[in-house]
Amino acid sequence: MANITKKVSWSSRADESGAAGEGTPLLNGSEQPRLSRQQSEGGSIFQIGRLSTVDLEEEITSDEDSIKGRPKEIPHNEKLLSLKYESLDYDNIENQLFLEEERRMSYLGFRCLEISRWVVCGWIGFLTGLIACFIDIAVEELAGFKYQVVKENIEKFTEVGGLSISLLLWAVLNAAIVMVGAIIVAYFEPIAAGSGIPQIKCYLNGIKIPRVVRLKTLVVKVCGVICSVVGGLAVGKEGPMIHSGAVVAAGVSQGRSTSLKKDFKIFEYFRRDTEKRDFVSAGAAAGVSAAFGAPVGGVLFSLEEGASFWNQMLTWRIFFASMISTFTLNFFLSIYHKNTGDLSSPGLINFGRFEGDSVAYNLYEIPLFILMGAIGGLLGALFNILNYWLTIFRIRYVHRPCLQVMEAMLVAAVTATVSFTMIYFSNDCQPLGPEHAEEYPLQLFCADGEYNSMATAFFNTPERSVRSLFHNQAGTYNPLTLGLFTLTYFFLACWTYGLAVSAGVFIPSLLIGAAWGRLFGILLAYITPNSVCGIVRMTLSLTVIMVEATGNVTYGFPIMLVLMTAKIVGDYIVEVKKEAQPHFPTRSREVMSSPVTCLNRIEKVGTIVDTLSNTSTKHNGFPVVVQMESPNSLLCQVFVELARSRLTHRKLQLKDFRDAYPRFPPIQSIHVSQDERECMMDLTEFMNPTPYTVPQETSLPRVFKLFRALGLRHLVVVDDENRVVGLVTRKDLARYHLGKHGLEELQLAQT
Repeated sequence: MANITKKVSWSSRADESGAAGEGTPLLNGSEQPRLSRQQSEGGSIFQIGRLSTVDLEEEITSDEDSIKGRPKEIPHNEKLLSLKYESLDYDNIENQLFLEEERRMSYLGFRCLEISRWVVCGWIGFLTGLIACFIDIAVEELAGFKYQVVKENIEKFTEVGGLSISLLLWAVLNAAIVMVGAIIVAYFEPIAAGSGIPQIKCYLNGIKIPRVVRLKTLVVKVCGVICSVVGGLAVGKEGPMIHSGAVVAAGVSQGRSTSLKKDFKIFEYFRRDTEKRDFVSAGAAAGVSAAFGAPVGGVLFSLEEGASFWNQMLTWRIFFASMISTFTLNFFLSIYHKNTGDLSSPGLINFGRFEGDSVAYNLYEIPLFILMGAIGGLLGALFNILNYWLTIFRIRYVHRPCLQVMEAMLVAAVTATVSFTMIYFSNDCQPLGPEHAEEYPLQLFCADGEYNSMATAFFNTPERSVRSLFHNQAGTYNPLTLGLFTLTYFFLACWTYGLAVSAGVFIPSLLIGAAWGRLFGILLAYITPNSVCGIVRMTLSLTVIMVEATGNVTYGFPIMLVLMTAKIVGDYIVEVKKEAQPHFPTRSREVMSSPVTCLNRIEKVGTIVDTLSNTSTKHNGFPVVVQMESPNSLLCQVFVELARSRLTHRKLQLKDFRDAYPRFPPIQSIHVSQDERECMMDLTEFMNPTPYTVPQETSLPRVFKLFRALGLRHLVVVDDENRVVGLVTRKDLARYHLGKHGLEELQLAQT
């Protein structure tokens, strides 16, 4: 914001003259032999790098690459890194505007700001809890109505024949409901597809994804997840709550809605990336808390994704938002269930209470838990591999919105057909007694007083199926039923993941794990009659979430063992590519972008406008350097010459930037006359006087640590004489990572 949109070229092509950094102005204003922008009587002549079009398999063998300071460009394709994705600046730019505002603020003002942060977190928790309550009630009512209609139809045609009509009804209902959810996602807000957790993780780590925290995204996300769950897809509604909470936080903390064009003139101080990021962390934690009734798990989830930005007060505010969220959901659900004041449903998913001797375990069972974790890791690796190939298929053939909607409808219809077929051919009949609290028991061909056990798993929402697997008494399921259900639901979940619908993968993976886990227990009981998953890459927060959701800490250690084993096995097989510190010896000069287009401290307006208007380079920032003294160096106001004659000069304030945040007007919308282009502009009060810099020989691991720990957007690279030779951005790091590890796979996905 305040360091005046720094920018850098993306090219180090061989046709550029001179080595990188040669003739580039010194960052501290020292003189140098040659400047990157030569001054002439006709104005400023400057050079902006061009987008590289190097082919993926091209090898750079230019002689210039061997020159010291000239980075060797890594073979890459810029299409791999979408130019619409930019970085967020989580480092406060302490320019003159910022420092003046801080100095003017009184002690009482600082205390009021701190209180405002707590108030905002409270509102975030309250609104997130209300949204979770709305989703839960809508899903329960609509799914209950659908299953009741299908159940009555099945019972009717079981007696008189013609169950194909029941199958058709089930498939049509699923397809129609999912069609609505897919249409609003594919045509109105594609960013609302999926759970939204990866996008929020990116946001917390400094990646600006367009429209990810818009009000429209929230509306589509909420309506879409309701349609997905009610439509019978192998999805859950808990994951999208994290995205929903983050959107609520991003909106409430700014005190206005840019979508509705309504500004309430409150919380204006929080209109910057750093503050907004902290509130989005609280919103994500509130979403976790509302989804699983796990406030501590929500805090740890945000901690895992943004640990480098943490401080004690922020932790307490996030915990406060999480507690408010789960309490709000709990309270309003108690009213809905006509048990006002009974706060026993803290989250959207409630596994129930595990009491008595059934939760005890012995030391010799720990190796079995580790074995289960290894199996879970293998299943998770298989899940990810299958989804990788499905993603490639969708990129190639299912890229239009109409095709995405048709695919979602097809999956919904196939899910209903497979579920009906499994129920129809299952002969696993169980007695329907008072201890069995099945919501929609299907008798089908079972005797009176019995129900179809397969229907308990398929003919239900995923949350209720998980709860029945946890709490139904021994003998409720036979091994064949659980084995077929696990295998079928696993492949249905694989196919469903990645559709153009709002949905989460957490509950389906949990349901698959619960099914084969119970199967493992049954088989173990056969072997020892006297004895009693790796898709989501989380360990600590997931352990706490499971402990809080089950309301029992006895299995905390086994759960941790299982999750760690599953993650290790899954990571080893699939080699998950996440933003982790590289361990190979590389220097910053090998990954930096160069040459750098710099601006003078006192610069001609026309030069600034032309530089910012150049659409051939997607710049994000310019180092501001000090040249040798010139007659223009005494100018210290914006548009100084004309300000004295006919322009009314008003000093810019930080509030001017906050009022425009986050949708700053494009430079093309600003009209600058020819006379104004000849004016000089002093950038001193807008630039960051103390940017982070590193020598060009700095190791890449150190560069990576600086980006992660400080939340940087740009890192200036200087040579031994403190001259600017390059600029490192997150895209440079990502481009290098792709160039080293992932180009073959991504090239395959693009062909």
